[in-house]
Amino acid sequence: MTEQKQLKLGAFMRPVSLHTGAWRYPGAYPDANFNFQHIKSFAQELEKAKFDAFFMADHLAVLNMPIEALKRSHTVTSFEPFTLLSALAAVTDRIGLVATASTTFDLPYHIARRFASLDHISGGRAGWNIVTTSNPDAALNFGLEEHMEHGERYHRAREFYDVVTGLWDSFADDAFLHDAESGIFFDPERMHVLGHKGEELSVRGPLNIARPPQGWPVIVQAGQSDAGRQLAAETAEAVFAAPRNLADGKSIFADIKGRMKAIGRNPDHLKILPAAFIVVGDTIEEAKAKRAKLDSLVHYDSAIASLSIALGHDASKFDPDGPLPEIPETNASKSGRERVIALAEAEKLTVRQLAQRLGGYAGLAFVGTPESIADEMERWLHEEGSDGFNVVFPFLPQGLLDVTTRVVPELQRRGIFRRDYEGTTLREHLGLPRPENRFFKAAADAAQ
Repeated sequence: MTEQKQLKLGAFMRPVSLHTGAWRYPGAYPDANFNFQHIKSFAQELEKAKFDAFFMADHLAVLNMPIEALKRSHTVTSFEPFTLLSALAAVTDRIGLVATASTTFDLPYHIARRFASLDHISGGRAGWNIVTTSNPDAALNFGLEEHMEHGERYHRAREFYDVVTGLWDSFADDAFLHDAESGIFFDPERMHVLGHKGEELSVRGPLNIARPPQGWPVIVQAGQSDAGRQLAAETAEAVFAAPRNLADGKSIFADIKGRMKAIGRNPDHLKILPAAFIVVGDTIEEAKAKRAKLDSLVHYDSAIASLSIALGHDASKFDPDGPLPEIPETNASKSGRERVIALAEAEKLTVRQLAQRLGGYAGLAFVGTPESIADEMERWLHEEGSDGFNVVFPFLPQGLLDVTTRVVPELQRRGIFRRDYEGTTLREHLGLPRPENRFFKAAADAAQ
């Protein structure tokens, strides 16, 4: 009998909702993005519902939007990811804890230490979302006058990955003897000095932290642009994709997993989890009305600023009631820009309509009843559009509770989502193997 395929579910929690109007929705917590007690309760509710992971995106600058739009944004203040996730590790037991960390504006030794520490503190629940950082204002916060070019950012990211994972392998799993009688704390023969000297990076090592419980924290990436998909195929274990629809999802799924096969990686060792905005109602009409209410809370200043950010180009001078003009190439995220242009062309949207869509949430959305939403998720799973979803909540707390108490039980009833955790680590939740240490065989293997 063939085993039933199982959905994997992450929660996109920084900001706690990507929708610009979320903090204004009736009954929502306006300060949910920067209130630890609220965020703790969200994480515990998600763990109760058996979610795979709590995911924190991150920004290294205040979003580059006009002040008239910025003053309406609930993303202007957020916790630093490692500080928050370390605190959440102490008040949760099983849910994975995934943080974004940039390969453009940080150093490999810092990243390796932070994630190794989080993995130990959480008992093997850490994940690293590798980003190259598209916001040009971030460069100004790190002593640079200009942002690193798109292709160069990805070239650095690939070498950065090799260095960080090499540092995590600095010690064999059995290196620490703790032999009080002999006075030997660790075996120097089971320590490796990395000695990396590459095109972008020079790092001696070793890392001054024992190998993480998972071997390596789970590697997560976005994987939308061609360069991003190739990097994901070579290195990622989970991909937070952003398809427009099921056909687009199936194309991304086949492309990335096909690239994995071409380089000899097992496609089952990577989970593709598109972002999915979920609005739940007793009827489909009620769910649509909730979304319409939410969208109505987005001010046009925010809408046009969101369009400008997505395009990497100032859209405030465009004719609001005309079509989107031709947009020149920029150094901003290419995949995000292309998605916006494609959306405008596909739906024949004016600049105003496009801005209003982006000002709220323009990505993949499931808006309906628990049953209709489960139908869509099940179809994506069985037609290989995804391995699951990274859920975006419309407003909190109720929008989150609608998913955990109404949609999740329906998925469990159908047998496509767990009723309890099978293991204790994020790798076990996602069905991923523990990577072997590249420098040391396990003691049992070495003895043979």
